[in-house]
Amino acid sequence: MKALVLNLVTDVVAITIVAYGIYFRRYYRRDLLLAYISLNVGIFAVTALLAESKAGVGLGLGLFGILSIIRLRSDSITQEEIAYYFIALALGLIAGLASSPLWLSPTLSAALVAVMYIVDHPRLTARTHRQNVTLDRAYPDLGQLQAALERLLGGEVRHLVVLQLDLVADTTLVDVRYKLPRAARHQLEAVVPSPKSATA
Repeated sequence: MKALVLNLVTDVVAITIVAYGIYFRRYYRRDLLLAYISLNVGIFAVTALLAESKAGVGLGLGLFGILSIIRLRSDSITQEEIAYYFIALALGLIAGLASSPLWLSPTLSAALVAVMYIVDHPRLTARTHRQNVTLDRAYPDLGQLQAALERLLGGEVRHLVVLQLDLVADTTLVDVRYKLPRAARHQLEAVVPSPKSATA
């Protein structure tokens, strides 16, 4: 009973930090905030129940795996938001399954929270961006295309993929990843308010 209470408190604290303290304050999507918390709490409740029953944890994990895949395919979300889905699910599983030693669940949960805070920190990749760009000219030559993108975006193109080259309409659709110079990043930060100063 003591382990269950400790794991429950650990899970609530961890998902609150991840979902509200990290995700919501960086992306401001209320619908996914609710989804992360409800998924985490549901996973914890069912996992803790199945751990003590004859049904087996494998059945519960398989069921929630299917449900999570259906949920992920039902809406358009970014890869970052998918990562938060899996972290919410992992936190619920860790808290629901880990019973001994008592320090295991808090330690693993704290490690996941720390990883999400550091890896998804805006300062870590502040100069790197990705855009889908439609150019009003067809560029069969990749060198000319890269030069045109660098002039347009004001940064160094690191990778590009031509999604559509329309020679009739004279357009090019490109998935481009580029890096801004430091001066451009500082100008962008001066125009766009930081998450701390933005209002929910």
